[in-house]
Amino acid sequence: MGFIISILVTAAALWVTTVIVPGIQIESSVSSFLIVAVVFGLVNAFVRPVVKLLSLPVTIITLGLFSFIVNALMLMLTAGLAGNAMSIAGEGITYFGWALIGSVVVSIAGTVIGWILPGKD
Repeated sequence: MGFIISILVTAAALWVTTVIVPGIQIESSVSSFLIVAVVFGLVNAFVRPVVKLLSLPVTIITLGLFSFIVNALMLMLTAGLAGNAMSIAGEGITYFGWALIGSVVVSIAGTVIGWILPGKD
């Protein structure tokens, strides 16, 4: 049950992100948001720990600021794996900029939505 709630919270956070960040688009159907949320959850569960471990020295040197870069890379990977369901506008720096802003918004929105929902552990 916790997994389903986590996916729903992530889907809601992704929806908030598409409303706030104009450079990130997800097809406006519930199934698209759920698919992207599952892909994002899998990326964060399997890829992110490895990347965080490999980037630990840089994260320490930058006093944790490099974790924002890691989060943006995970969002970019999710967009790549989700296919046509999700897209990030632009190329190069612009593309990364939207991913960076989007990753911050997803984190904040997910935290706030998690606080609102009772019993999400």
